[in-house]
Amino acid sequence: MKALILAGGEGTRLRPITHTRAKQLVPVANKPILFYGIESMVAAGITEIGVITGSTGPEVRAALGDGSDFGASITYIPQDAPLGLAHCVLIARDFLGDDDFVMYLGDNLLEQDLAAFVSAFEEARALPDPPSAQILLKRVPDPHRFGIATLDAAGHVVGLVEKPADPPSDLALVGVYLFDAAIHEAVRAIQPSARGELEITDAIQWLITNGRRVRTELLTGWWIDTGKLTPLLEANRLLLEKIETDVSGTVDETSSLDGRVVIATGAEIVNSTIRGPVAIGAGTRVVDSFIGPFSAIGDRCEVLNSEIEHSVVMNDSRILQIPRLEDSLIGREAVVERTTRRPRALRLMVGDHCQVDVE
Repeated sequence: MKALILAGGEGTRLRPITHTRAKQLVPVANKPILFYGIESMVAAGITEIGVITGSTGPEVRAALGDGSDFGASITYIPQDAPLGLAHCVLIARDFLGDDDFVMYLGDNLLEQDLAAFVSAFEEARALPDPPSAQILLKRVPDPHRFGIATLDAAGHVVGLVEKPADPPSDLALVGVYLFDAAIHEAVRAIQPSARGELEITDAIQWLITNGRRVRTELLTGWWIDTGKLTPLLEANRLLLEKIETDVSGTVDETSSLDGRVVIATGAEIVNSTIRGPVAIGAGTRVVDSFIGPFSAIGDRCEVLNSEIEHSVVMNDSRILQIPRLEDSLIGREAVVERTTRRPRALRLMVGDHCQVDVE
């Protein structure tokens, strides 16, 4: 089995961070989102991985390399324009061949044992009436935002529709799919939707219409599309909940660590309180500060005389003299500083698509 990971989206809902960084490489719990998907594939025994890239392709290539750091072999497949998930399958035909494969959205995170999900498909494929696809479904409160499945009384998929104005159910397709080679005929047979994309829901519907069986599983754990600030911070919180204490950096005698805390090698904590779950990156210096729960501070950052809680601070940034920072995403090489100059004023250099909440 192979994997196809989609990492071509431009991340318009996370601007300005994604003006300069691939959305799939924004960190949660101090690890790029895309790495979680790659690691899940390898843990499931899938090491031949194709990665669909778009305009941020060079950055994705630099981050993943040839895949050997993950125990995988990565093939990059450029997509000239975002023409839909089914289009990704279409352009990956040579890489995929006739093998079964997992398709995974690179900016999604889910609490799901992918190895068990893959094993269930492989076992079903050995039956007399094997499925051609397997989808993961999750009940959602806002089904008009997703691809939606309709099931019959026996739990079989009978219909799929993409982002319906009047949803027929609340069962959304989660961003992980399993296919056999029949999907290649399906993606060639469908036409672009009203929004100009080849929809994977239309391709799966084609399989159903043409007598192919589509197996389903219901996700009971969490699933997060990290494309916006609030869900990204929620993903950061959920992943920090899983960390175990690991203090490789230095902590002086006037500092205190409470709860589960990761202090990476080269980090320095001076006269500060770190209340977990918190992750502090390599080479970061925290002085006279409080880092509260569900915060991830990246590598080579400086936090001085400040309080931070429920936030993500990316690499090489500085937080100086800030009484309280929470529910925030701070990009790379940023400086957030409380001025002491007169006249006292709020002085900002803010790029396109920013949001600034002032006390």
